[in-house]
Amino acid sequence: MMGPPIDPVETDTHLPSHVDVAIVGGGIIGICTALALVQRGLKVLVCEKGHLAGEQSSRNWGWCRAARRDPREIALAIAAVDMWADMNALVGAETGFRRTGTIFVCENDKDVAYYEDWLEHARPHQMSSHMIGADETAAILTGAGRRYHGAMWTPTDGRAEPQKAVPAIAAEVRRRGGLIVERCAVRGLDIAAGRVAGIVTERGRVAADTVVFAGGAWSRLFTLPLGIRLPQLKVQATVLRTGPVEGGPDGEGWLPGFAFRKRLDGGYTIANGRSNLYSIVPDSFRFAWDFLPALMLEFANLSLRLDGRFKEEFLNWRPAAMDRPSPFERVRTLDPEPVEWMNRQAFAAAGKAFPAFAKATIAQQWAGMIDATPDAVPVISGFDEIPGFYLATGFSGHGFGVGPAAGRLMADLVTGATPFTDPTDFRFTRFTDGSRPRPVTGV
Repeated sequence: MMGPPIDPVETDTHLPSHVDVAIVGGGIIGICTALALVQRGLKVLVCEKGHLAGEQSSRNWGWCRAARRDPREIALAIAAVDMWADMNALVGAETGFRRTGTIFVCENDKDVAYYEDWLEHARPHQMSSHMIGADETAAILTGAGRRYHGAMWTPTDGRAEPQKAVPAIAAEVRRRGGLIVERCAVRGLDIAAGRVAGIVTERGRVAADTVVFAGGAWSRLFTLPLGIRLPQLKVQATVLRTGPVEGGPDGEGWLPGFAFRKRLDGGYTIANGRSNLYSIVPDSFRFAWDFLPALMLEFANLSLRLDGRFKEEFLNWRPAAMDRPSPFERVRTLDPEPVEWMNRQAFAAAGKAFPAFAKATIAQQWAGMIDATPDAVPVISGFDEIPGFYLATGFSGHGFGVGPAAGRLMADLVTGATPFTDPTDFRFTRFTDGSRPRPVTGV
């Protein structure tokens, strides 16, 4: 596998006969949901077809921010950052979280106006985000080789280590009685009398009163045989990490041509802050109308291509009978190759901005698949048509940062508790009730 090395964690080997909640997917959303549920005393099983955090949950940038979120996500993101701040103490292990702030750099007055527009959304939430001038920007961007016009600065934001966080949280889930089984694909739901009765795995059935699917880019395939039309596409993001760098900036930042995040090992995660790769697949045509507003907004930032993914999904991404091997077993981990020209551009831009980066070595490059929705806002929702089934997906590149709060919100929905934040914007029915959801411009 080409992804970054993930901290090892002990998992379980045998399936139980019955649990209160079965969670499909061992990424940040599934594991945080499990933690929130075991904290409430429920018996929980997490099934992961590959290994924990094997896909985007270990391949993301590691940003934990409320800054510059979609207005519909701000409350969720604020809660998540606060939960991240307590996570090391809660799980008794190192998740890498540090509250080091997020900076979005401005090159001119137009950039300043852009972020000031976003601050209008943030002010009702009393966030720490605010505009700063050139001198304060220079003080935050240690080692910068040039001065910038200014920036939007959010000192309460933070960063964490994707390769450490999920294993650390998963270990706490198990200490609290939760079960986690790797290399155990869930082929589908066991439905009886019109409601969820459990899951069908490659190792057999498990009875469960509730099932939460938190499978990221696999959500569309899993929901297809359930008669759920989930408009979701996959966007490939590519990243690199450097060896240790002396004299560089702390925290995380978005600058012209690149974004950076300092790592606990002294290196940096660097990516192109704008460009992503999108491979055209059969669902591109099925969901063309749904995604048209997003495509028009982000067209300049997407590299479109027709490649082997079209044939792969046309031939193989279809439901199978639950007594036969499923696509989830045939491909345990989505492991795309990085787009090296994107990384080279980002690394070159970083070297121009910070002389220390120009001397750095590239330790590794990787890519991952982002599960995107037409409005770039997640689905955290139940289904009236299938009582007992819940879906947490479509985080559109924001899943790691909002993971703890998303897990808490899902636990509220599953247990019938009063949701700690309004889940209306995350309901699945926004795709079916004529709302025509779309991205919010200017964020």
